[in-house]
Amino acid sequence: MALWWLAIRPRTLSLAAVPVGVGSALAVHQGAAFDGLAFLVALACALAIQAGTNLFNDAGDFLRGNDGPTRLGPLRVTAAGLATAGQVRRAAALCFGLALVGGVFLVIHAGWPILAIGLASLAAGWAYSGGPRPLSHSAWGEVFVMLFFGLVAVAGSHFLHSGAWLVAAPLLGLLLGTPAAAVLLVNNVRDLEADRLAGRRTLAAVLGLARSRRAYALLMLAPFVLLAIVPTAGVHWPALLPSLLVAPQCVALARDFQRMPPGTAMNGQLARTARAQLLLGAALGLGLVLA
Repeated sequence: MALWWLAIRPRTLSLAAVPVGVGSALAVHQGAAFDGLAFLVALACALAIQAGTNLFNDAGDFLRGNDGPTRLGPLRVTAAGLATAGQVRRAAALCFGLALVGGVFLVIHAGWPILAIGLASLAAGWAYSGGPRPLSHSAWGEVFVMLFFGLVAVAGSHFLHSGAWLVAAPLLGLLLGTPAAAVLLVNNVRDLEADRLAGRRTLAAVLGLARSRRAYALLMLAPFVLLAIVPTAGVHWPALLPSLLVAPQCVALARDFQRMPPGTAMNGQLARTARAQLLLGAALGLGLVLA
């Protein structure tokens, strides 16, 4: 069990959980009734898709020869010989299957829009790591993360409770999606030289080191610009104020990244960036529920 816990990369799971919580909190803030069972099923589906995507990525990178001895990131179970690519792929398929089963309940509960969101999320999860041109190896990876770990997840979970589509949901989704995309950008800056040598055109490889540093700062500070826009969509300022408590941490992360050399030191930066996104989501969700 410890092997599979390692394989699903638990430090990244919060990126999938946070937008589900914030979308639900937004629905409650706007007067919808909170459905605990639907929330738990949606959360389980999001975590299962994230885990499955990570597992497909683990096996796929090994089969493509990307996880060699010069790898700078955390241990990958397939490359380390702890599991075969077939075993890891079957585990990934199981995760996607569980998400599909949970999705049936959510479709019955909230209707066909949830089916479209669920199928798109499963397809995107596979496209991120699978196929001849995985999104994780392209400059579109950060866009994918911003979309599915932000806009889609928040809007979908909000609709699950409210049955409505409101402008505030994608705005808050973008607010959470930008630091989530920053997590992937740190990963790609860390692996910049290896990706260039292998011909992988990640966003970091396209931008180069200096512009990638500036892009990271933009992604980390963008949420606090968006906070000024959200009230125009019907969310009142008191609900947003707790989020400002995370601003100093995001500013510090953006500053530190400007001086950090690519390499294993960025593993810590990646974890701290994911933690900042979690704290931002927790503060935002709490503010929405209490305001």
